[in-house]
Amino acid sequence: MLGSLKSHEEGEQDPDPHNNNHRPHPHHPNPSHALVSLSAHARQLLISCADLIHRGDIPTARRTASLLSAAASPHGDSTDRLTRQFARALSLRLASPSVPCDDTSSSEALQSSYLSLNQVTPFLRFAHLTANQAILDALHGCRRIHILDLDTSHGVQWPPLLQAIADRSDAEGSPSIRITGTGTDLDVLRRTGDRLQTFAHSLGLQFQFHPLLLPIASTNSTSPSSSTTTSIPSTANATATDGGGGGSSSSSSSNISNLTSSSFQLLPGETLAVNCVLFLHKLLKDSCHEDDGSRELRAFLQAVKAMNPTVVTVAEREASHNSPNFLQRFVEALDYYTVVFESLEATLPPKSQERLAVEQVWLGREIEDIVAREGEGRRERHERFARWEGLMRDAGFSNLPLSPFALSQAKLLLRLHYPSEGYQLEMVRDSIFLGWQNKALFSVSSWH
Repeated sequence: MLGSLKSHEEGEQDPDPHNNNHRPHPHHPNPSHALVSLSAHARQLLISCADLIHRGDIPTARRTASLLSAAASPHGDSTDRLTRQFARALSLRLASPSVPCDDTSSSEALQSSYLSLNQVTPFLRFAHLTANQAILDALHGCRRIHILDLDTSHGVQWPPLLQAIADRSDAEGSPSIRITGTGTDLDVLRRTGDRLQTFAHSLGLQFQFHPLLLPIASTNSTSPSSSTTTSIPSTANATATDGGGGGSSSSSSSNISNLTSSSFQLLPGETLAVNCVLFLHKLLKDSCHEDDGSRELRAFLQAVKAMNPTVVTVAEREASHNSPNFLQRFVEALDYYTVVFESLEATLPPKSQERLAVEQVWLGREIEDIVAREGEGRRERHERFARWEGLMRDAGFSNLPLSPFALSQAKLLLRLHYPSEGYQLEMVRDSIFLGWQNKALFSVSSWH
């Protein structure tokens, strides 16, 4: 954590991100509020191509997508690079929207791009840092801590938390910490547990890590361990990493709708925190007559509520990419990723290989999922904070306000590692939003 560093108040003024000099496309769902500066011509062609697909004029749409792909350079400015990614996604959709697209990215490339995303952008580090501070605030004084981490991946969130716990340990010693980490690749989870155990041991902490396996439901993988976070977790017989050399940890399979503390060995006397960083949106489905697509997610939240956690942290993209209407979803995604690409353009060198990997591999896969896929094949179903707030309250949770210190730490993170006037933070409804210029991109909230 950044607790040893000082912070001072920011006084930057927001540049105006609006670009209203182009004529809005007639099918734009809200043209007067498009917070984008993508060149007018490229934007118009992209939306026109999406509109052709929406209206069923496939031959013309194919010609337009081909023209866009040929004209946009993968090494040009942010407009070129974004246009190329969206043109590729449109071409894949034209090939077959109902069939999962072939994943040409290797597991190594995915892991590398994930780690680059964590280093060269503030998005993941902001989410992790702010969620960690919420956990620290809520669990202060607790002697036995258990964290259920949904979608652990490489576990990059947890070393700063372990360091912070070690730093504030009192004369009575540090608390014991157990993390149940979920994922779809047991080998990756075990390696993550080993790394965290080594780090915790160096700090003198009592620590255990338990892997909780999520089955792969489709080939549309979205995690850096080349697997998809799915809606039905099950435990696997796996070794728990601890300071004494490890022990056996096993339990029965558990459907997400009846998830209980026994599914991941919540022990008597442990204080539970549940961490949902970029996870909840993956539990949404297509809507049908009797369900708006959130039935499985609602069941999951009710199961979590029944465990009586002291804190639940939620981090999500501040975007609306779950509309069943393809054209509306496309324009929302174009607006959102335009701002993301512009932030990368403004803060990284022109020939940055890390930026190229993030844009082409990681962000490119997200764009492909939102644009090219339909039905059960679509996983990146981002929603804005208001939707998550409503779902959490419906499940019986109350907002746990993030502390002013959490906001000051997030400001310090930006100032030290991402010193640009474009990145901005705002506290709204006791939650913290990170954005570029005037466009919110990510939110973090906590609940109990």
